[in-house]
Amino acid sequence: MKVNSQLKSLLQARTADPFAFLGAHQTRSGWTVRVFAPFSEKVWIQIGNDWEDVPKSDPHGLFEWQDKEAPATPCRLRHLENGVIKTSYDTYSFPSTVSEQDLYLFGEGRLYQAYRMLGAQPMESLGIAGVRFAVWAPNAERVSVVGEFNRWDGRINPMRSLGSSGIWEIFIPEMAAGSLYKFEIRNRHSGHVLVKADPYAKSAELRPGTASQVTPVSQHAWNDGNWLEKRQNLDWLHAPFNVYEIHAGSWKRHPDGRFYTWRELAESLVPYVKEMGYTHIELLPISEHPLDESWGYQTTGYFAPTSRHGSPDDLRFFVDACHQAEIGVILDWVPAHFPQDSWALARFDGTALYEHEDPRLGLHRDWGTHIFNYGRHEIKSFLLSSAYYWLEEFHLDGLRVDAVASMLYLDYSRKAGEWLPNKYGGRENLEAIDFLRQLNVMVHDEFPGALTFAEESTAWPMVSRPVYLGGLGFSMKWNMGWMNDTLYYIEHDPVHRRFHHNELTFGQLYAYTENFVMPFSHDEVVHGKRSLLDKMPGDGWQKFANLRLLLTYQMTYPGKKLNFMGNEFAQGREWRVDGELDWWLLEREQHQGMQGLARDLNRLYCNLPALHELDFTSDGFAWIDCHDADQSVLSFQRRARNGSFVAVVLNFTPVLRRGYRIGVPQAGIYRELFNSDSQYYGGSNQGNGEGLATENIPWMGHPQSIVITIPPLAGIVLALAE
Repeated sequence: MKVNSQLKSLLQARTADPFAFLGAHQTRSGWTVRVFAPFSEKVWIQIGNDWEDVPKSDPHGLFEWQDKEAPATPCRLRHLENGVIKTSYDTYSFPSTVSEQDLYLFGEGRLYQAYRMLGAQPMESLGIAGVRFAVWAPNAERVSVVGEFNRWDGRINPMRSLGSSGIWEIFIPEMAAGSLYKFEIRNRHSGHVLVKADPYAKSAELRPGTASQVTPVSQHAWNDGNWLEKRQNLDWLHAPFNVYEIHAGSWKRHPDGRFYTWRELAESLVPYVKEMGYTHIELLPISEHPLDESWGYQTTGYFAPTSRHGSPDDLRFFVDACHQAEIGVILDWVPAHFPQDSWALARFDGTALYEHEDPRLGLHRDWGTHIFNYGRHEIKSFLLSSAYYWLEEFHLDGLRVDAVASMLYLDYSRKAGEWLPNKYGGRENLEAIDFLRQLNVMVHDEFPGALTFAEESTAWPMVSRPVYLGGLGFSMKWNMGWMNDTLYYIEHDPVHRRFHHNELTFGQLYAYTENFVMPFSHDEVVHGKRSLLDKMPGDGWQKFANLRLLLTYQMTYPGKKLNFMGNEFAQGREWRVDGELDWWLLEREQHQGMQGLARDLNRLYCNLPALHELDFTSDGFAWIDCHDADQSVLSFQRRARNGSFVAVVLNFTPVLRRGYRIGVPQAGIYRELFNSDSQYYGGSNQGNGEGLATENIPWMGHPQSIVITIPPLAGIVLALAE
C-alpha cells in the first residue's frame, strides 16, 4: 500500500522524499532498486561485471530490480531509449552533501558564501563527478531540477527536502558543464506549478532565453597579486579616486551591432582608461538581466555575470587586465529591488518569498519592481552572499549600492496610506538599515581595501561613517545635492547666474559631513535631461567653454570624482543603450579639445596632492572669495597635507576679466598649472603667461595678492613656482 501511494505521488510529481522510494532499499528478503524512467524502453543494472535486466513494474515507467545481495554504491544503470543505449549512475544512489553548519548559518542570515551551498555546484560525490543542485523553496510540496537532460520533465529528478531549512537538494552524476536547467516547484498550498531560474546560478543563457546554466569551475589564473596587496594597504581617504562610469554594452559596439566581449573590452577599454588618467572603472550592473533597456538595474541573476559579454572567466580576464594596468573596478550592485518576471525571483515558491506579501512594503510602484524582505534571514544570506561573490570570485574593488534612499525609507515615493510604519511608528526601514550595516561591516572585514559607495539622495546622517559610531558604514556617498545644485546653476544663462551664486557656495556648509563623491553620472544624461554639452547655455563656442569650466570645477572641488562615459569628449546627444557612443565626434576639433582637457584634468588631479589628499576635511579647502556674485567669479584654495596649495579661480561669465586681484597666503611667483581656455582645448587662449609676482598688498584676508587675467567661461589653477 505504501509503495502504491509513493508511486502515485511520484507520478503526480508531488513527492517530497523521492529518496525514500527510488534508489536502493533494503527489504526483509534482500534489496530492491527502483528506477523511474518513463522514456526508457529497457533498463539494466550492473552487478559485478554483469548487466542484469531491471523489469518494468508499472506501465508509466517504474522499473524494479530485486536480489538478496546489495548492489554497488552508486548503482550503475543502462537505459535503452529510441534504440540508443546510454550508461549512467543512478541519481538516487548519492547521499546529501549539504552540511548542517551551512544550513544553520543560512537560516541565521550569516552564510556569506551561500553560493557555495545553493545553486549548481560541479563537484564529486562517492568519487563520481557531477553537479549538486540546491534551492531554497520552503513553501514547496515538491521541487525538481529540469533541463534538456531530462526533457524538462519534473517527474524525472525530484529533489530531497532538507527539512525545516526549506532547502531542496539533489546530485546528478556526470552532468555536463554548460547544461541548461531550471527548478520546477509545486506550491504546497495551491498546487500551482512554477518553473524558475536558479537564484544562485552563476551563468545563464543569452536573452531572450531565461534558463540557468551549469557553470564550470573557473580556470582563470589570476595575475593581480601586486594590485591586491597594494589595495589592501592603500590609504584611500587621501588617495586620488577618479571613476569612469561605463555601460559595457554601449561604450562601443561592433559595426554589425554586436556587443564587445570582456576580452575585447580588455583590449580597447583598458588602454583608453589608462591613457585618459582615470583611476577606476565603474560598471553599470552586469548581473544577468532580461531587458537591455533596464541598463542592468532590473536584475534576475544576482550571481551571474550577464551572458551578453561572454563567460564568467572572460569577466575575470577583464578585471585582471584592469588590475595589471593599475585600474580598479567598481560594480554597480542592486539590492534595493528586483523585477516581477514570473520565471525569476518574484513569488519564487508560489509565495512572497524574497519580497513582502503586502504591496505597501513589497512593491515599488514607480519602477514596477519588488522590494526585498530585508527582515528575513535567508534574504540577508542571499544578498550578502551576492556581494561576497562578486568581490571574492571576480576580485572587484568595491560596490556602488544603487537606490539606497529607497531602502532606508518605508514611505519612499509613496503617498499617505501607501506605506506601513515600523514598529516604533516611524518611516525608517529598520531591517534595511541593519542589512546595510551588516553588508558594510562584512565588506570591510573580509576584503581589506575594497570600498562601498551609497547612491543616497537625502539628508540621512552618517551614511559614510563607521557602524561602530552609529553610521551606515559606507566608504563614500554620492553627493547628489552638489550635483543638482551645480547643474541647476550652470544651465542658467550667464547673465542670470549672479542671482544663483549661492548654488555654488552652499555645498561647503555640508561638504565634510560625509566622504563625498562628486558625480556626473548616467542618470544626468538620459530621460530628456540632455547630455552635459546640450545642457550648457549659449552658442556653440559657449557650450563647449561652459562644459570645460564645469569639468574644471568638478575636478578641483573637494571630493572624489565620477564621470559617465561620453562626458569626457562632449557627447552631443543623450546616452542611448541601444548603440555605441558617438565616437565619430572626435573627428571634430572641439570634441578633441574636450577630450584633451578631460585627460589633462585627470592627470593634474592625480598628480597634485593638493587636489586629492584632503578631500574629506575642511583642512583641504579655503575660500579666497565666495562673494563675487556680481561678476560670477569663485576663487578658493586646495591644500595638501604637507601645506602645499593651489589657487583655483573660476569665471562663470563670457567676460574676459583683466586686472582681477586675489589674495594669496605666500609671497612668490605664481604660475598657471592649468587653464581651461587654452587653445589646445578649443579655448580663446587668454591667460597669465609666464608667471605672476605677488604684491605686498593685503587682500581678502591674505597678506599678499596677485593681479590675474581670468579667461571667459573658464577656470585656472595657480601654484607657487618652485
